[in-house]
Amino acid sequence: MMKVIFLGPPGCGKGTYASRICEKNDWVHISTGDLLRSAREDSEHGETIKKYQDTGGLVPDEIVLAVLKKRLERPDAEKGFILDGFPRTIPQADALESMSKIEKVINLRIPDHVIVEKILARRTCEECGNIYNIADIKFGPNDEYRMPPISPETEGKCDKCGGSLVSRSDENREIIENRLNVYREQTEPLIKHYRDKGILKDVDVTGPPAIMVPKILGVIGED
Repeated sequence: MMKVIFLGPPGCGKGTYASRICEKNDWVHISTGDLLRSAREDSEHGETIKKYQDTGGLVPDEIVLAVLKKRLERPDAEKGFILDGFPRTIPQADALESMSKIEKVINLRIPDHVIVEKILARRTCEECGNIYNIADIKFGPNDEYRMPPISPETEGKCDKCGGSLVSRSDENREIIENRLNVYREQTEPLIKHYRDKGILKDVDVTGPPAIMVPKILGVIGED
């Protein structure tokens, strides 16, 4: 059983890599973003969650922790999990320690201008949440890093369930830039926090999932 956190700015690929790695290992991918989007529709916290998400702000800790605690208590999480999008602050990290012992933290690094381009090109299935991307991104001094499109077989339709692919309402330039600012101010201290604990590993995002998934699995497996 492995309990892992993925750190990194919004749009760095946490969700894509976590879902693929979990499929390979029979672990659970726990995205707090997805949990909160679901909770905004069917919980007493729905209106508060909606207000914060629609403006790019952070949902209050007590709400995030309540939703996450319920998810970690489900039997499938006992096999191992990757947390994507949590914790975001030191107090959240301290609260998480009382719920579960984290064994490894992967810090994904990527330039901000690449993140903005990636998120603006993201397309999400309305039905199952599967993620695609229509951008063909090259970066680095000599364009040595490349992220080709992750395209569906049929334009506008999800390969897994046939659902429609859409741009989420919270994925516009203003909200993306605000989310990056929030990340830098409130979340980056976690890097030092977990590095000091000796469980953090840095991973530079340099290519598509076919390159990054084995790279990250190798780092997770390191002693």
